[in-house]
Amino acid sequence: MSFIRPVFRHPDLPTNKIGYSRQDYEGALSTLCAGCGHDSVSGAIVQACFEMDIEPHRVAKLSGIGCSSKTPAYFLNNSHGFNSVHGRMPSVATGANLANRDLMYLGISGDGDSASIGMGQFVHAIRRNLNITYILMNNGCYGLTKGQDSATADAGSINKSGHANQFAGIDMAGLALEMGASFVARSFSGDKHQLIPLIKAAMSHPGFALLDVISPCVTFNNNPGSTKSYDYTREHLETTAALDFVPYQTEITAQYMPGTALQVALHDGSFIQLAKLAPNWDPFDRHLAMNRVFEAKAKGEVLTGLIFIDQKQPDLHAMLDTTAKPLNQLTQHELAPSLQVLESLNASWR
Repeated sequence: MSFIRPVFRHPDLPTNKIGYSRQDYEGALSTLCAGCGHDSVSGAIVQACFEMDIEPHRVAKLSGIGCSSKTPAYFLNNSHGFNSVHGRMPSVATGANLANRDLMYLGISGDGDSASIGMGQFVHAIRRNLNITYILMNNGCYGLTKGQDSATADAGSINKSGHANQFAGIDMAGLALEMGASFVARSFSGDKHQLIPLIKAAMSHPGFALLDVISPCVTFNNNPGSTKSYDYTREHLETTAALDFVPYQTEITAQYMPGTALQVALHDGSFIQLAKLAPNWDPFDRHLAMNRVFEAKAKGEVLTGLIFIDQKQPDLHAMLDTTAKPLNQLTQHELAPSLQVLESLNASWR
């Protein structure tokens, strides 16, 4: 059940370059628990799309089943949307992306939807480098079914019932790196200053962009002993680098002194600005990223920031050599080969 937001807003709300106010990127009122980290992620998506001057009708929101998969109702009310069955969002997104490559695809999932029943679909979307921003709201439990441990719950983490999890947790960022993801980042729902730039960077990346967001469940997994609680996450945050996303504008390029930052060029002419804090950190080195993820896990750290990026890896359309025109816009004349083309094709096999 969702509720409609009041339509009244202050007449002098600031607008972005295309004339939209932040209100134009909102959705229905949230029915999630008060204080849920997922609502903070929804708010960050709203702010990121507003700042990026994205036309809402150019976005397709896709989700599966779970608390996280309810959130597309709470942002981008004027965007396309599809709520699929449990764990099947990646295949729906693949079909939609192949049919219409002109849309921006935003996949919303959770640790149950992607790390359990949807694991097979998740890894195949990665290996195909599907052009999608995949936001995984990770709370380590099944919030819709009374808080059982999910597949991402860390071994030894204590749930609300007081029981310690006996099984090793699946690190979704580490898995994505192993499967060849071209963009891997992690953030915390309570850190909007890091989360918003990461969302903007992920949405500008040409390929599969995983953003694993630790998003505590205030009802079932925010207790002492839980490694996905607000207190634990804040106490164990380890940031790879200070991150900002800067849209390409010539007037600001001279503000950065040589050697003080690393500029990562993106496909649309914009770039990510990385102020390197960690010694020898290189976001282009997949092996270094994997080692750092496993090192953080062994130390009990929550590694956040841009972990890895590869802009040279071809996306699914490039690998399949599809037409630049979206398939859903092709006419019968374009789809039906002429007699001359058929004769030439037949002759090539004689």
